[in-house]
Amino acid sequence: MDEEGLEIDQFTQSALTRMYIEAGLLEQSWLWFRRFHLSDMVQENAKRTRPNILVTGTPGTGKTTMSSALAEATQLRHINVGELVKEKNLHDGWDDELDCYVINEDLVCDELEDAMEEGGNIVDYHGCDFFPERWFDCVVVLQTDNTVLYDRLSKRGYADSKLSNNIECEIFQVLLEEAKESFPEDKVIALKSDTIEDISRNVSSLTDWVRNWHSSS
Repeated sequence: MDEEGLEIDQFTQSALTRMYIEAGLLEQSWLWFRRFHLSDMVQENAKRTRPNILVTGTPGTGKTTMSSALAEATQLRHINVGELVKEKNLHDGWDDELDCYVINEDLVCDELEDAMEEGGNIVDYHGCDFFPERWFDCVVVLQTDNTVLYDRLSKRGYADSKLSNNIECEIFQVLLEEAKESFPEDKVIALKSDTIEDISRNVSSLTDWVRNWHSSS
């Protein structure tokens, strides 16, 4: 419902959120997201006392940095799926071509199930299409300018092919499209993540969202 008391249906809410994202108006899309979707999410997940947040995006967009800061600010549990896969051997071996572990999605979901049902988690991973939709109250897709992303990945020592693949992934907004195909669009929000200031602003906005979720639960 808007400020004049008019009912805004879910289709219109999602369409407007997507319009803001596609126009590059990420701050406006976040404000719209907070305004219309908080109460719906609380009602949908009334059994949980704390929300679950998924932070996704191309490697190098700042997922782990932001998730760690957000966990500290909110006292939610930060789950870095990449680290969990290595620690718990939730993979099917190493892929030399992709230079990474081949994640076993079923094992990861089994490992996370109890924690996600309990709530209070920030899940940090560069993919999202295998997670159950019911797990998450908010899906954050971090986006970074291609030049900034190139510099970050170069400093990590990425091989040329791996670097190029990730830059192309960001150019074509692969992770944003994956998130919108895997979750209701009214749960998905894209946030700019080029600078420390962007990260601080995103942490502040999401912290407010978590606090409001608490107070409405």
